[in-house]
Amino acid sequence: MAALTRAASPEAPLRSYAMRAPNIPETAKVARDMLGGLLAATGHIALVDMARLLVSEVVSNVHLHTKVTQLTLEATLLAGRLRVSVRDDDPCGMPWPQRAMAAPEAAEHGRGLMLVQACADAWGTVWHGGRPPTGKSVWFELRVGGR
Repeated sequence: MAALTRAASPEAPLRSYAMRAPNIPETAKVARDMLGGLLAATGHIALVDMARLLVSEVVSNVHLHTKVTQLTLEATLLAGRLRVSVRDDDPCGMPWPQRAMAAPEAAEHGRGLMLVQACADAWGTVWHGGRPPTGKSVWFELRVGGR
């Protein structure tokens, strides 16, 4: 389900969409397609490829590293940038990129957040629910004309 929000403030979202999805392998593709479609429909073609790559990494991390049944993706277009957040309700584990040497060269996993860190204009983690936390979000931003 997507919701459209418009506001006049420069920091207020121009468009904001949210998707709640099952935590299954196919959700990474659904998230890529949703985000690519949103960016194409809003004229942000230059951001499509990188946004699809990074959202795939973040959604895949939820699938690989949590036991939650659902995740929430939120994509917000602000003036000159895209902010994507993926939330899960597993408070365990601090999402942090592994050191380059931690993942063997032939490993299929272990580089996702390093990729997000290297390619996004900004990224981070938000804890939800106070103390103790009840979940977390990993977010990233891409700026029009950024990296």
